[in-house]
Amino acid sequence: MEALRGDRRYTYTDYYSWDDGKRWELIDGIAYDMAPAPSQEHQTVSGELFVQFHNFLKREKTCKVFYAPFDVRLDPDGKDDTVVQPDILVVCDDAKLDGRSCNGAPDMVIEILSPSSTRHDRVRKLEVYQRYGVQEYWIVDPVSKSVQVHILENGHYGTKVYAETEEVDVHTLDGCSIRLSDVF
Repeated sequence: MEALRGDRRYTYTDYYSWDDGKRWELIDGIAYDMAPAPSQEHQTVSGELFVQFHNFLKREKTCKVFYAPFDVRLDPDGKDDTVVQPDILVVCDDAKLDGRSCNGAPDMVIEILSPSSTRHDRVRKLEVYQRYGVQEYWIVDPVSKSVQVHILENGHYGTKVYAETEEVDVHTLDGCSIRLSDVF
């Protein structure tokens, strides 16, 4: 995934004004096109993860789960030049929600790999989510049927990999675990 909107830096104000019908993300002011549309496999995995989180949170009512496209402004009080659209996110602080976006780091983010997004999700977004304090970041790989779970400790991610036969305890949601056999 390469920067596609010229060589200038953009802010959320610029981003919000674009009406070209494409999905964009901004990272440090650089615009990235989110095309192509996700595959059927990507959407199936995303849907199952969303359902499991939704069903847990429906009972707990402590946090909210959202799915793409939903803007996350990681630095709304600073340069406001980093806006991402994670596949799934969990927000436990209602004050961060303004009706159209999450303002600040969500508690948890999930990205599902696609051939065009692998480097973007594994390198660029990993660094950005760590820098802005996302407590838990999952990278889901439908091809290898595995999940990399990154937990933020002392400003850096510790990582553990889970296989499709395992169950993952969600660090940011006490009592929540996700059965990967249902996901894949």
